Amino acid sequence: MINKAEPKLKVLIIDGQNNHAIWPKTTQMMKVYLESIGQFEVDIYRTQFTWMGKDLITQFPAQDGRTHQASKQPKHDPTFSPTFLNYDVVISNFGWQAAPWPESTQLAFEQYMKNGGGFVTVHAANNSFPQWVEYNKMIGLGGWGGRTEKDGPYLYFDDAGELRRDMTPGNGGGHGHQHEFDIQVRNKNHPIMQDLPTSWRHSKDELYNRLRGPAENLTILATAYDDKKFNGFGRNEPVFMTIKYHKGRVFHTTLGHDSTAFQDTTFMSILAKGTRWAAGLE
Repeated sequence: MINKAEPKLKVLIIDGQNNHAIWPKTTQMMKVYLESIGQFEVDIYRTQFTWMGKDLITQFPAQDGRTHQASKQPKHDPTFSPTFLNYDVVISNFGWQAAPWPESTQLAFEQYMKNGGGFVTVHAANNSFPQWVEYNKMIGLGGWGGRTEKDGPYLYFDDAGELRRDMTPGNGGGHGHQHEFDIQVRNKNHPIMQDLPTSWRHSKDELYNRLRGPAENLTILATAYDDKKFNGFGRNEPVFMTIKYHKGRVFHTTLGHDSTAFQDTTFMSILAKGTRWAAGLE
């Protein structure tokens, strides 16, 4: 249970470049939901050059005091420099092909996390920054961007319920058709999974498969079966994970493709619990 009497956690959502054009709306949906709980204060910090998003960028502004300019392609923003230290937890709503951050900003984020910061990576944020070694350690598993066996194993549960770390050569990242699917808890004792049933039906969403990465200090909280009848790969794929990165804590959700998922109250409650856990509270 969230205790509203506790001091509010300061949350920063970072976004601006994501192949999922719905991203300005889903950023706002996360902000509105988290603040409605009464536990969180949420700011948004957006890249100067935005990619995709179309008219939603105007409809759902960041209100970060910065000038934003739509770009036809992902474009490096040399001014992207959030003050991470002002926040208990950072949520990434970046996506595939997002332009790399300035090196100084990457180093600042690494230091923030190493010193005990909190990070939440949402859906396509695990597609981002394939060449950034420390980022890949933070997210544990990622997809696309040239990720292969050189980046680490596939992680999945077999039909006997055993966790597999599979170093078979192959690309990282894939998904079938969007559909509703069941989520199965794999670690019922974790604070994020408490008060949840053993399994439940998730709303129509995109189920990532064949993610791969360093997978160090990673705990899989829940999986979903990637059914071949929806053009899936036929494995129990991780959908909620936590990663310990030095003194920092990361909550990783592969779910959250579009606004339908963000209207799912169970998913949003897990996102809030994951954000709270990443900020250092059980």
